[in-house]
Order: sequence, then C-alpha cells, then structure tokens
Amino acid sequence: MIVLAATPIGNLGDASRRLIEALGEATTIVAEDTRTAAHLLRALGIENRPRLIPLHEHNERQKAAELVELARVDDVLVLSDAGMPAVSDPGFVLVEAAIAAGVEVTALPGPSAVLTALVLSGLPTDRFVFEGFLPRKGRAGALRALSSEPRTLVFFEAPHRIAAALADAAEAFGPDRRAAVCRELTKKFEEVARGTLAELAERFAEGARGEIVLVVGGAPAGASDLPTAVAEVLARVEAGERLKEAAAAVADATGLGKRELYEAALASRASRG
Repeated sequence: MIVLAATPIGNLGDASRRLIEALGEATTIVAEDTRTAAHLLRALGIENRPRLIPLHEHNERQKAAELVELARVDDVLVLSDAGMPAVSDPGFVLVEAAIAAGVEVTALPGPSAVLTALVLSGLPTDRFVFEGFLPRKGRAGALRALSSEPRTLVFFEAPHRIAAALADAAEAFGPDRRAAVCRELTKKFEEVARGTLAELAERFAEGARGEIVLVVGGAPAGASDLPTAVAEVLARVEAGERLKEAAAAVADATGLGKRELYEAALASRASRG
C-alpha cells in the first residue's frame, strides 16, 4: 500500500511512535528530498537504510505509475520535508493514481503547520479554508477574490514575501481585519504575532525569517453587498477563473443568488468596455 507519513514540522520530539516504527521497518521511502529523509533517519537514531526515491513537483507525474506498481507488492512510505505529504507538498498525484489503480492508501497522522497555526492564531476555528501558498503573480487579485470569505483563511508564505503579502492583504481585506503571523512553529524561536493586518504589515515591513503561516479572520457577517461581491467575481475572473464558476463560488460564500451575481458581473464587465 501507499503510506502517507506526517513528519515533524520543527521539533523532532513530535515524531510519533508509529512514524518511528514505520521508518525503522520501511524497505522503500519516497521523499520530497531524499537528503532530508536521510537526515531524519539519522536524527531519530534509526539504523534502517531503506531505498530512497525522490518525489517532487517536477517528477511526480512521471513517477506515479511506477510507484503505484511497486506498492502492489510492498509498502511504500511517502514523506514530505515536513508535515503531511500532499498538503502543499508532493503526494496528491500519487494518491490519485493509486486510488484509480485500486491500490490501498493509508496515513500516519501527525504534525500539521496548518492546524497548529490555526489553533494558535486566536481566530475562529469552527470553519476555515486552507489556500496554500499565495500566487507570486496576481497575489492582490487572489486576495481580493477572498475578501468576502466568511471562514478563517490560512495561507503559507515565503519569508521574503511576507511584507508584500501583508500589505496586499490589508488592502484587500481592510486594515482592521484580525490576523496572525505564525513563524517557526514548534521550533526554538517560535513566534505568533497577532493583531490587525495594518499592525502586522508595519511589524513585518522588513520581512521575517523562517517558515511562515499567515492566518486571517473571515469577513464579518453582512459584509458582502452586491457591488462588493461583483468586484470579487471580476477579480476571480482576472485571476483565471471562468465567470460562471467565479459567480457560483462567490454566491456560495456570500449567500447571494448565483444568477443575480452572474448577470451583474456580465453587466459590469460590459460597462467597462
């Protein structure tokens, strides 16, 4: 079978007993970076030296079929550099291929930067949406498209882009929207900075170091009127979505009618020429 194994996101003490046992018994490990996997084995004092196969964004589609066939006869342990494979890391394509081929897939649960940041943020946890890494191009438009989302938003962001991301978020969501910058989670210099987007943009104007998760509070109830929703639909279209799909997504998030939004967006686009 395919075994997706969550690895520590910083503190090695978070390695579960099941993970340690699996690493000690594995004959084949598929890893985002084989050097990181080898370091993890050494750091945990595991003497097992399994076959290490790289699986990353550049080769996952080519490797998936081969690994699925291997998993028919032996367990294949899949690791990302940190956290759960397939969550903004390689693994999804392999899982998809395994399911299509009738090969069993299971998981060894464990550390998650998404959930750790969410519960530390101080923002509502009952409903949330994970958006992964913000796009390098079109970030402002992508954020505007989420401006009326009522659920708590969780993003990954690179340290050298966090200042610009916070500035764009403050413009898209409003400077007073509550947020948290969660940095170096579970590590020695863990930091959770909470405040408004304006405050955080000022605090991190010079950037930050380490792995970063940005958590932003959802839009307050009643924040979505038709003009705002239409602007969100058009922002999604500019970011590459089809108008019909964008209108449906915004309608679901705001409670407005899909047809009403679609027609209003069409009219607005036509008026722009």
